[in-house]
Amino acid sequence: MISKIHLSKVRPYAFKGSEYDSRLESSHVWMSDLTFRKGCYYMVAAESGAGKSSLCSFLYGLRRDYDGSITIDGVEAGQMTIAQWCELRNGHLAYLPQEMHLFPELTVMENIRIKNRLTGYKSEDWIKDALSRLGVSDKADVVAGKLSVGQQQRVAIIRSLCQPFDFVLVDEPVSHLDERNNELVAAMISEEASKQGAGIIATSVGNDIKMEFNSIIEL
Repeated sequence: MISKIHLSKVRPYAFKGSEYDSRLESSHVWMSDLTFRKGCYYMVAAESGAGKSSLCSFLYGLRRDYDGSITIDGVEAGQMTIAQWCELRNGHLAYLPQEMHLFPELTVMENIRIKNRLTGYKSEDWIKDALSRLGVSDKADVVAGKLSVGQQQRVAIIRSLCQPFDFVLVDEPVSHLDERNNELVAAMISEEASKQGAGIIATSVGNDIKMEFNSIIEL
């Protein structure tokens, strides 16, 4: 179980000497001390280019191009082995990247099943119900490359929830959704997080996911 993720004086390498470097003093994330706690819901809000996706990549261990320290329950993220990261990503950290990373040549169900076969976490009935709840049940056998961006986003959200987690990272999860679908997605993510006592770390550039947050953090 992951109980907390702590950032201390983190600064992306890309910010060195850039226009953002001089503005970091106003950030509640970069060059600050920040702790994300299990069970709490966080919104990280910022303008485009301020590093929201970088933050998610850092927390998920996909990138290490930063100064400072990120620890997961006291263990330095930059020192973790591949095996440790695989364990974290399989059972403790869920992630919805902004790019979604669906396989365009595979059907909606095939995309979701790839993840679910790795975790064995959700039943076929749950997946079918989730597709119905988000209004894409009729797309189950359609290849992902033929879906609209909003439809792809809903499919990617379902896929990201096909695992146990202590934290779920969702990078601009409703950027292509209207208000109704925003509410449906928010309800599904909140429901899954509540069942597991998990934390939510969401990012936004203005179209916020419609849920109650314990803390809104300016990046």
